[in-house]
Amino acid sequence: MGDEVNNNRIDKMFIELAQKREKALITYIMAGDPNLQVTESLVKALASGGSDLIELVVPFSDPLADGPSIQRASQRSLADGTTLSSILELVAKLRTDTQIPIVLMSYYNPILKFGIEQFVEKAAASEIDGVIVPDLPLEESGRLADLLGSRGKYLIPLLAPTSTGQKIGQVAQRKTGFVYCVSLTGVTGAREELPLGVYDFLQRVRKNNHQPIAVGFGISKPEQARKISEFCDGVIVGSAIVNLVEKYQQQISVLEEEIKQFVGTLKASLKSD
Repeated sequence: MGDEVNNNRIDKMFIELAQKREKALITYIMAGDPNLQVTESLVKALASGGSDLIELVVPFSDPLADGPSIQRASQRSLADGTTLSSILELVAKLRTDTQIPIVLMSYYNPILKFGIEQFVEKAAASEIDGVIVPDLPLEESGRLADLLGSRGKYLIPLLAPTSTGQKIGQVAQRKTGFVYCVSLTGVTGAREELPLGVYDFLQRVRKNNHQPIAVGFGISKPEQARKISEFCDGVIVGSAIVNLVEKYQQQISVLEEEIKQFVGTLKASLKSD
């Protein structure tokens, strides 16, 4: 297991970026929005634009943590018939073209319905690098984490400003690829300003954790990304990209170019001067 984990693309990415004194740009899109064929082209656009890791979101009918943009994207994806199985098949197909780290973000219900063992087996076969399950409590995540770990894949935990010192300590004891720090309480969505308390929160996590830290929720501009990157190892941008998909979904070539340019400006803000 140890050798497999050491070969995880997430580990390699953070090591290589640290050597270059760069922070990771993590981007996410709704898989199947507006369809999986477009998702395939957008993953390639994100990678060529400068993304270091891509989160593919599994659509769900009752997304508790997602704001309006991602809820609409989820509905468009579900309307096109996207399933967890078809997303995993897409990742396997993408692996013939790209070795960028890919993480699946899914609520627990689709995984449970799929079957935990079957999901882990198919996720590993498709060469997913990690999984994020926002509604799976840390205390109940051991089985999924162990099954993924046995295949060299990570269950990536989320921490919020309300997370206790005990929970931060529990996360620190696991090998998780990186820790996903939610910058605020509430739902996802692009915001003009990030809450001031986020910096204290990140310092608290850093003090008690030696794994890479990535921050998401509300980051939509290069200047926000640059500022927050001083306190973490990676910046996660989602809703702003999902908004572009919604705006240009009928003009795919324009959408690809808009995403490349936007991602390029974000990535430029995360490189050391």
